[in-house]
Amino acid sequence: MSENKGGRPLKYKTVEKLEEAIDEYFKNCPDTKIIFFKTKDGVIEKEVPCPTVTGLAIHLGFESRQSFYDYEGNSKFSYTIKKARLFIEREYEKQLSTNPVGAIFALKNLGWKDKTEQNINVNGFAEWLKNLE
Repeated sequence: MSENKGGRPLKYKTVEKLEEAIDEYFKNCPDTKIIFFKTKDGVIEKEVPCPTVTGLAIHLGFESRQSFYDYEGNSKFSYTIKKARLFIEREYEKQLSTNPVGAIFALKNLGWKDKTEQNINVNGFAEWLKNLE
């Protein structure tokens, strides 16, 4: 019986090949940003790697971020993709002290929330009011 249950065949056949490609992206990240350091002698400008989910998806040869996320749904590749996403999230966390707006936006798109949600049971409240009378 065939492993492919329809759709396009997997681009990466083994976890090892996917990990090699991911490691290559992080090692030689083509996505960079300029940061400025204030020193006693003035301001220093430095170009640093800036890994992103989209950049990684392009590097891996996917046509969309969704293709990248689809690999996470495959139990064979799930751990590897989650680990790569976690590395990218860490990079955004580091930016929270220097560039919070962009980092917050990116982290929200990676599933982070900046609010708490409460579920209020109205029936329980009505019963509580009855007991007060």
